[in-house]
Amino acid sequence: MNGVLLGFVTIGAVIAVGMLLAHLRVLDLTAQRTLTDVAFFVASPALMLTTLARADVGAVLTRNLLATVAGVVVAGGAYVVGARLVWRRDTGHTTVGALCSAYVNAGNLGIPIAAYVLGDAALVAPTLLLQLVVLQPVALAVLDADRHAGGTGWRRTLPRPLRNPLTVGSLLGVLLAVTGARLPDLVEAPLHLVGNLAVPAMLIAYGVALRLGPRPGRAGSVAELATTSVLKVLVQPLAAWFVADIVLGVRGHALLAIVVTSALPTAQNVFVHATRYQRATVLARDTILVTTVSAVPVIVGATLLLH
Repeated sequence: MNGVLLGFVTIGAVIAVGMLLAHLRVLDLTAQRTLTDVAFFVASPALMLTTLARADVGAVLTRNLLATVAGVVVAGGAYVVGARLVWRRDTGHTTVGALCSAYVNAGNLGIPIAAYVLGDAALVAPTLLLQLVVLQPVALAVLDADRHAGGTGWRRTLPRPLRNPLTVGSLLGVLLAVTGARLPDLVEAPLHLVGNLAVPAMLIAYGVALRLGPRPGRAGSVAELATTSVLKVLVQPLAAWFVADIVLGVRGHALLAIVVTSALPTAQNVFVHATRYQRATVLARDTILVTTVSAVPVIVGATLLLH
């Protein structure tokens, strides 16, 4: 249980640093955008490469992944239906909203919770790889296409994901993991150091946006915010639990791991993507805040019920 509290307190503390720096006028919205760009173009690709290079790719090819995918499809799909039919959102906004509803904080929060609550940090690897190798590249490809809509043909659209630094870093990491190859220490050490910048840069930039942007709930649709938040912290873990327990017959510790990882709050890098592509930035910011707070009792309850 200490791992849950430690993970959330750590995230909150670094976000508070960003808010304080903005309040003291050390950082402004220009600095926030710079931090976001550094995280997007440099630090996050390095983090993804070094993290995935040492991951157990075989862990993805299990039935547990089916339950995780089910949670993502149900939560993200439900938002897409509402975004298109109720709020009439465009493609870019819908993509970010779907990420808000289903893209979990498997890195800087999921890893410590998996280590301290579940007893094995590797249990978060299937979710991490699913997001980095499948969900994130697809979402970034859609956002790229949306931003360049009407101006390019398929010959330029198809290669775009391979020009995205996050996608390239993730794919290189998977390639290293599959082949068993190791980067030379002279290459891996600086990459690891730069990768360590990704999470604090995201969190500080997020804190600046919280302090200088519109107050949570004061901009955008409150109903849409409530929808993404409920889908993320309640619907996604419930859907994953149903498929894992009722359909696949997963029991014990493996079931707990699936539910807990599915109940993690929306990841901070969703805000980075929203800022980078200027789509649904307020929705991403507010959903991260609401789900980070509300996920605590959900994860604690799931741990008590399924442990």
